[in-house]
Amino acid sequence: HLAAQLDPQLPPPAVDLELALDALRTVIDPEVGLDIVTLGLVYELAAEGGAVTVTFTLTTPGCPLERHITNGILNALSAVPGVSDIRPNLVWEPRWNPSMIQEGAW
Repeated sequence: HLAAQLDPQLPPPAVDLELALDALRTVIDPEVGLDIVTLGLVYELAAEGGAVTVTFTLTTPGCPLERHITNGILNALSAVPGVSDIRPNLVWEPRWNPSMIQEGAW
């Protein structure tokens, strides 16, 4: 990591998407009491260099927790090594439904 900081010609270290996904498991939907990964709200996680894009949804459009969840995503991913830019991408298609919750979550 030190070499990348000293030489701007070197690409930044790759982001470990498993670590990023684990970090997202710390983001809890307070209405349901489960994390956004277990709930099935995270549709895609992608990294390009240090930029991480999280495509996610909420349980309902107009959910009052949108800012809470988005801030949780930003805070969680900012602690992951190699992440320099976080791009939350909120989508409404496909619509979330309870069948997307991971088995054994309850």
